[in-house]
Amino acid sequence: MTSWVGARSTATLSQVDAVVRAIRRTPIIDQHAHPLLKLDAESKHPLLSITSEASGDAIHAAITSLPHLRAIRQLATVLKCGYTWEAVVAAIEERRIDSPEDWVAQCLSGIETILIDDGLDGKEDAQDCDWHDDYTRSKCKRIVRIEKVAADIIIKLGKALDASAQTVDDVLNDAFNEWLQEFDAHIRAAIEDTDVVAFKSVVCYRTGLDVTKTADEDGARDAFKEIMANFSLLDFQRLQETSLNNLVVHRTAMLIRDCNSRLKKPIQFHTGLGDNQIILSKSSPSHLQDFIRAFPTVPIVLLHAGYPFTRETGYLASVYENVYADIGEVFPVVSQDGQERIVRQILEVCPWSKIVWSTDGHWFPETYLLAIMQMREVFETVLCEYVRKGHMGWRAAIELVQDILFKNANKLYHLGLELAELEEDSDLELGPFPSDLDLLQVFLKNQAPPDFVRICWNDFTASPRMRMVPFRKFMSLLDEGKSADIGITKAVFGLIQNDWLVPNVSATGEYRLHPDFSSLKKGPTEGHLSMYAEFREKSGARVPLCPRSLLQRAVELGAENGLSFLLGFEIEFLLLERFDRAAGGSRYGTLMTDGHAWSVSRYFADPKVSHLLRDMVSELEDMGIFVEQLHAESATGQFELILPPLPPVEAVDTLLHTRDVMSALATAAGFKITLHPKPFAHACGTAAHAHMSISSPNGSKPEVYEPFYAGILKHLRGITAFTYSNPASFERLADGAWAGGRWVTWGTQNRETALRKIEDSHWELKCMDGLANPYFAMGAVLLAGTHGVVAKEKLVWGDCEIDPAKLTANDRKEMNVTEMLPASVEEALKALKADEALVDYLGAELVDRYVSLKEFELNFLAEMGDDERRGWIMERY
Repeated sequence: MTSWVGARSTATLSQVDAVVRAIRRTPIIDQHAHPLLKLDAESKHPLLSITSEASGDAIHAAITSLPHLRAIRQLATVLKCGYTWEAVVAAIEERRIDSPEDWVAQCLSGIETILIDDGLDGKEDAQDCDWHDDYTRSKCKRIVRIEKVAADIIIKLGKALDASAQTVDDVLNDAFNEWLQEFDAHIRAAIEDTDVVAFKSVVCYRTGLDVTKTADEDGARDAFKEIMANFSLLDFQRLQETSLNNLVVHRTAMLIRDCNSRLKKPIQFHTGLGDNQIILSKSSPSHLQDFIRAFPTVPIVLLHAGYPFTRETGYLASVYENVYADIGEVFPVVSQDGQERIVRQILEVCPWSKIVWSTDGHWFPETYLLAIMQMREVFETVLCEYVRKGHMGWRAAIELVQDILFKNANKLYHLGLELAELEEDSDLELGPFPSDLDLLQVFLKNQAPPDFVRICWNDFTASPRMRMVPFRKFMSLLDEGKSADIGITKAVFGLIQNDWLVPNVSATGEYRLHPDFSSLKKGPTEGHLSMYAEFREKSGARVPLCPRSLLQRAVELGAENGLSFLLGFEIEFLLLERFDRAAGGSRYGTLMTDGHAWSVSRYFADPKVSHLLRDMVSELEDMGIFVEQLHAESATGQFELILPPLPPVEAVDTLLHTRDVMSALATAAGFKITLHPKPFAHACGTAAHAHMSISSPNGSKPEVYEPFYAGILKHLRGITAFTYSNPASFERLADGAWAGGRWVTWGTQNRETALRKIEDSHWELKCMDGLANPYFAMGAVLLAGTHGVVAKEKLVWGDCEIDPAKLTANDRKEMNVTEMLPASVEEALKALKADEALVDYLGAELVDRYVSLKEFELNFLAEMGDDERRGWIMERY
């Protein structure tokens, strides 16, 4: 970071940045995982298992779990697909077909080596351990599952045993002794095998972790003989007898203890979290305490954070030298809040030098990907908070990261690897889910410090409002780990343009104005940064009245139904001359130009206007907003600037920021910009057309986009309350003026229809102007359209090829062009209230408040004369 933040802030921000870098760039020794499936076996196993330990019919409920929803969001981000499970599955299947090796490599990116327990059932469907070497920097190693070894020997002996000898006691005793000898030989060989780094016990699954302090060999012998005596009748697959399971664990521990090597190989124990074979009451690692004491020189790893017995896991690792706590598998099968709590609980008492990490990746590469993504996200949240609050120093935090992800496992398993940071990667600079501080740091990289940070919103009257925070104060809040939220009175959604409060709204209570750092932009004036915000309750819950939250909710509803959208806006504006108010009359007048008309080139002859328009485009480009077109419109001094297509919330944020930039530059140049829909009675009106398209897969198919636009047309009269929200809006509403006309209908390339079809799913909403709150307007449009897709609405309106005002009565009947748009704000509000489905989509509370505020605003505006009202609106829009 550069020095402009100030001495204290520079140090702290640099330190936090260094911790984040360590989390993202420290290579991972994945100290417990399982092999991936062969391609032809992937269809045998449910992909739903990537976030759930459930199996059988129970797994289908996983789709309503927080881990599943989070996985959808993260996988959809990586795969660049729709935010639905169906879209994610389709995208994964496409990767499996088109580039399986590349997809596996992406999922396992960042892993130094994998220690693989290959003792899972269905081994024939899995890749060999060596196969995974192609996707890691260092050779992968094996973990030997001891119960699998024991069971395989029993099966071999049982098959070899003559049926007539199955009841002969001496024969069975000999078989038991042979089983023990062969088991011991396997373990000794594994101890000597350099490709084997550990052993694994699943006694937790079989008979529980209450392993006896000493082995009951006589009981085990009797259990073994019982199995052999009935072997021909049994379908023996695994150890299920307590004495046998305990003996297997004890024999392994004794062999490790007594081996000549000083490099003792650990035993990993499955603890806690598991499928429905787990005896939950016996899965707490606390049951292992006697066993741990009995073998103090045998390294023991408690897997999976012992969840939900996390504190017990951390405690045991903290008080016994030979015990280590693994915090794998909880990524990604536990929610984000749960994962953060698990990390905090482990660190309550457990030294980080005793903690190791694993993906517990299995079958599907996506399990590795999600585990790594979520671990990094949670580590950043928890550790950066500890650093900011002074609970630990930044160097200690980096040491913690390197120890947990690499050094501890490297030492514990005697891997002899060198810690070398992952190579620089553009994806690592921010990561898929960056923090607010990340976004700000990257945004400000190599820039001079701003003076102020603007936190902006657009209210119920579409008035742009903001709070400004001096930059140093803003940075000190982040520096101290505090929220950048600002308290705002709940009356904010009860004010009209002059701050009069709607009578039924109270000035009591407070919301939190929560900035979205992803909306950061320079400007609109020099020395300022701006970002848009949503309103939240103090609990963090969304506020139903918040316009930006409504649009975000509409986007999420679309994603849940496999839809994603792009919006692009046309900014029509009128450039006016400013007059000295002391001279009397209007403050603003028509721009003095020669022969102004639609798309003429002569307006560039005026250097002041030409330079202003050039500066607008240049300034916006410097802010990362790339104007697509700029041309003259029909009214004198009227122009249109076209913005690029963007995802909905980003598109509206960009629209509002662009307007602010344009207005600031025009004011500095001595002009005034207005969005008034009809500032001069005999001149063309000014609109704010919105272009829409469905960007998700299949969005260009008629069976997808036609129900979407049918849903919009079905509710368009109610939607008009948001798109034509001011009496001035209806001064522009007319037939034959390229303004979208007065009829509820659509037409291909027809500028006289409210919806103009351009190509496939790309349509234009023409019945909207600059006095509309675009969050409300587009939120209502997207909600109505998405519900149209869900309900499979029919596009019952015909493709109108002429001005619908010129249709005959019979033509209208045939094309179902039977409704007109409201003719006034009052009529639009009435249509909104009458549309029960639309009210339900938007929320009754929001609609009630919006209607009451608009009615209050109408009463206020009605007291003005036409000229006074026109000037009043031009001052504000």
